[in-house]
Amino acid sequence: MQWAKLNDVMTRTNGPLISPPGDTLLDVLQGFVHELRAAGLPVSMTENLDAMRALEHVSIEDRQSFKSSLAATLVKHHQHAGAFDTVFDVYFSLIVPGIGGDGFGDDGTEAAESLESQIQGTGGSGGEGQVSAEELAEMLLSAMMSMDREQLRKIAAAAVARFAGMEPGRPVGGTYYLYRTLRQLDYDGLVAKMIARAQEVREPDEADDVDTLAERFQREEFEERLRVLRDLVESEIRRRLVADRGAEAMARTLRKPLPEDVDFMHASREEMLALQRAIYPLTRAMAARLAQRRKRRNRGHLDFRATVRHSLSYGGVPAEPKFRHPRPSRPEIMVVADISGSVASFARFTLQFVYAMAAQFSKVRSWVFIDGIDEVTRFFQESDEITEAVHRVNTEADVVWVDGHSDYGHAFEIFHQRHFAEITPKTSVILLGDARNNYHASESWVVEQLATRARHVYWLNPEPRGYWDSGDSIVSEYAKFCDGVFECRNLRQLERFVTDIVDG
Repeated sequence: MQWAKLNDVMTRTNGPLISPPGDTLLDVLQGFVHELRAAGLPVSMTENLDAMRALEHVSIEDRQSFKSSLAATLVKHHQHAGAFDTVFDVYFSLIVPGIGGDGFGDDGTEAAESLESQIQGTGGSGGEGQVSAEELAEMLLSAMMSMDREQLRKIAAAAVARFAGMEPGRPVGGTYYLYRTLRQLDYDGLVAKMIARAQEVREPDEADDVDTLAERFQREEFEERLRVLRDLVESEIRRRLVADRGAEAMARTLRKPLPEDVDFMHASREEMLALQRAIYPLTRAMAARLAQRRKRRNRGHLDFRATVRHSLSYGGVPAEPKFRHPRPSRPEIMVVADISGSVASFARFTLQFVYAMAAQFSKVRSWVFIDGIDEVTRFFQESDEITEAVHRVNTEADVVWVDGHSDYGHAFEIFHQRHFAEITPKTSVILLGDARNNYHASESWVVEQLATRARHVYWLNPEPRGYWDSGDSIVSEYAKFCDGVFECRNLRQLERFVTDIVDG
């Protein structure tokens, strides 16, 4: 990206965004869209053109309107907003109002020097134009108390220039620079300092009237201000890194999977919480889409008698054909899930998703196993919250037979003895697990028997396909009796699979 040329163009620009001469800006926008696609956002060519047209009516100097116009035309789901914000901050990090009031473009050093000169000119005594750490801390506290964002942005630039220790070409991540800067600013102690400052300016009689609730609100407000400071420092560091390394390299470094692409097996705690929050809105939208698709597909056969009868009002002309309205049966689902340590998070999330989609099935029953097996349908029926039901599954289900290590063969055999007669031609059986059987007997005949009685037998495996049948994995022994064995590592693949079940 020719960022220097772009900055020169934008500094000269007073009109709409598309008016500057040359194609440098177009290159930046196309690089931005390309990175959105690489991050997983579905951006079509038509939406790309819509974004271009929208920007004809927005001045680049109005950063918020500029960003909102791109978001309105390129982002279709609220869960993608975080990825969009990250890519936008990278590609347009240099296109911000100058911290020193000089427009676009430098690396922030001049802004920091301007701040220090300003402090020196108003009585600072740092010597040699250098602001002391105490003076900078006092300025920061004052700006935090008044919540002067412009002043905070100047202080952030000065702090990064002074404390981060950034060197051109040095392959160090932004997190390291952020840690160094915030440590020097006493980030962890700022809330206590703000509370103390607030108590100093409060009247003595007012201090006695402050209740616990007001103190908590005040602390939460100060903590929110602290997050604003962190964001400003992080933004300044990112701006300098983009100037040094280029937008494309920084975007690759910061790229994270979208919620629907997060691997169940390796999701962090925060990512799993985000997935759980996404279950209900996703299943509602998916249920509506599936119901509409089923309604269109099941129009029914021609009702000849009703058509002839209705045609009498048209002189015997069958102008409005009539159709029999079918009553499409919804599948019954039996879910049999391995909840051993290696696949526990996958099974937990899949059970939540299937039960959230229960409206699309006539009946949903669930079993979990390790080397023993237990039906856990009752936990979902007795609990108001899915998370509570899953907690009961993990703590109350009787799934250990001998030593608590996976034994698919024994678990399947017990399932066959107890529940085989309950399977009907309307039943779809879903087996969840990595098929790592610790070298026990597979008892694959059970899956073969299920296939002869059930409508469908599916297997969902959370491991990458390349790992199948390696080590103690015996997925192929079961696969030959299944209607399909699917790699199911993330929410996108799980959603696609459930769509296939309901349609099938």
